[in-house]
Amino acid sequence: MKKRTFKNFSYLLTCFMALATISSCTDLDLIVEDSIVSEGSGGGFTGVENPSQSLTNIYNQIIGIYASQENTYALAEVTSDEYLVPTRGTDWGDNGIWRQLHLHSWDPTHFFVLNVWNQWNQLAFACNELIDSRSNASAQQVAEAKFVRAFAIWQILDHFGQVPFREVDEGPDVNPKVLSSTEALDLVLSDLDAAIPDLPSVGPNGATSRASKAAAYFLKARVLLNAGIYRGGTSPDAADMPGVITAVDAITAEGYSLHDGYFEMFDGTANSERVFWTNAEVNHKMWKGLHYSQAHPENGGGGWNGFTTLASFYDLFEGNPNSNYVGDGQEERRGWVPDATTANGENNGFGFGFLIGQQYDASGAPLAARGGRTLAFTRELPGLIGNNDITGIRVLKYSPGNGDEFGLYTGQIIFRYSDAYLMKAEAMMRSGSDVTAMVNTLRTLRKAQPLGSVTESDMLAERGRELYDEYVRRMDLIRFNKFADTWEFKNNTDNTKRLFPIPTNAILSNPNLVQNPGY
Repeated sequence: MKKRTFKNFSYLLTCFMALATISSCTDLDLIVEDSIVSEGSGGGFTGVENPSQSLTNIYNQIIGIYASQENTYALAEVTSDEYLVPTRGTDWGDNGIWRQLHLHSWDPTHFFVLNVWNQWNQLAFACNELIDSRSNASAQQVAEAKFVRAFAIWQILDHFGQVPFREVDEGPDVNPKVLSSTEALDLVLSDLDAAIPDLPSVGPNGATSRASKAAAYFLKARVLLNAGIYRGGTSPDAADMPGVITAVDAITAEGYSLHDGYFEMFDGTANSERVFWTNAEVNHKMWKGLHYSQAHPENGGGGWNGFTTLASFYDLFEGNPNSNYVGDGQEERRGWVPDATTANGENNGFGFGFLIGQQYDASGAPLAARGGRTLAFTRELPGLIGNNDITGIRVLKYSPGNGDEFGLYTGQIIFRYSDAYLMKAEAMMRSGSDVTAMVNTLRTLRKAQPLGSVTESDMLAERGRELYDEYVRRMDLIRFNKFADTWEFKNNTDNTKRLFPIPTNAILSNPNLVQNPGY
């Protein structure tokens, strides 16, 4: 893949961290800088020296995970019908690593799979150290660490179906025990229940980049909604749905509500929906799909011209299928492309949402692509290879047209109230309730036409429209039993791909791990 000149240092640092992760021990034999860990086979842990700094380091690990278009983001989005990363000449070839995700042809050696395994396991272990009583952390610090550990273990469970767990006193000569999916599920839920009483009550204008009661209730709702899958089923368990509803109601009681103004929620500032966020840069989310010619005062090199969406996903939204200019009958969530009359210096020519057709600069002049052609993004692609620089609709949720005077900012939303709202609606639907009015309340707020009824298919589509680019599409497709469906350029219907393989290095280092079926 070709990277451009924007924030090169930041990007290279991210790559360096990824390479460092690859070379780290996958059996969780970790060296934590603020911990007192003796050499040898364990038994030397006496607690972290500075619980406050340890907790800060834990949140910084979350920032590192989210400040990338690779790894967790790639596994959540590029494996779904929401994104693909086509090769353009030699750009974005990367030995097929992106194409494998779209085709569901990854294997235990996939670079991103190993990174995801390492990153979340390392985060869980750092939490174990802070939670240990010898660290003398405060009740709130322990509660925050338990929330983050639940978050990390849930990620491992959701991706891999089994979770290695190393006690802080176990040295490198001890193979970590492995929690089954049900054991991991139980640990996640027990951590959350234990954490909630000691977590602070924080409303939408508070410090929502750290753990709070609302964040813990959100994670509990999400885990319960998917718990039937984690127990080995093919759909959610009706017995879990009341717990989902109760958890979402608790979030509402903390002061969160639907926000009127869709793209305003992604400008890096507080809003009524931002339950939990991380202070990670959004540059990778911006530039991953924008064209090289789409320059910015802070990024003269333009975008990286990679990620696109499928026409079928774009067609889930109301509006003209062949263009997305202002007045094309689109709902708010589909966004808009500035044209010669609406481009202005404030947004530097950048639109929001789905970019299709001719693109313009800040003055309203049409942009050019390579070879003197006009820069007009197409609906269709010839395939995963053989693309030129303008094929495919681009997606821009975190837009350079938003934010400060340069349109560049930090702050990615991890948990958002609309997601919780739709989780409650889904839980009610799965419990036999008619949720049409509830879903239409959200659709009206987003300037979309009301639905006459809401089926499972409608609910999945509505979640896609509301939550695209927010790390949930793979999970949603699995829960609705659609992940093994075919879509453009993807014909693999193997349902074992619901789980990723245990990385080869991890299997070799810990014989207690058993490779997932299908690999």
